[in-house]
Amino acid sequence: MEKAVIFAGFGGQGILLAGKILARAGMNRGLEVTWLPSYGPEMRGGTANCTVVVADSQIGSPVVDNPEALVAMNAPSLDRFEGRVAAGGVIVVNSSLVKRAVKRHDVRA
Repeated sequence: MEKAVIFAGFGGQGILLAGKILARAGMNRGLEVTWLPSYGPEMRGGTANCTVVVADSQIGSPVVDNPEALVAMNAPSLDRFEGRVAAGGVIVVNSSLVKRAVKRHDVRA
């Protein structure tokens, strides 16, 4: 089993913390995990995202092309990552900031 999630949004929304929490939960269950953050130089308001991979065997790379899930906290993040989610995957959207619907029909939203 190997599952990958991308968390993405503005800096200050808790994106990196959400990824750390998922990674820690996997570690607490004895699973292999990677947490790969990416953020701009801004203290708040810039873009931030992280990729978390949780597996029951060794993880070859923390870089993920097609995650099983996306948590998009703002519209630019949904625009950027929606197309990368694997068919049959899940997209969770912060509907208070994202005013458009998920365009794909091969994922759960």
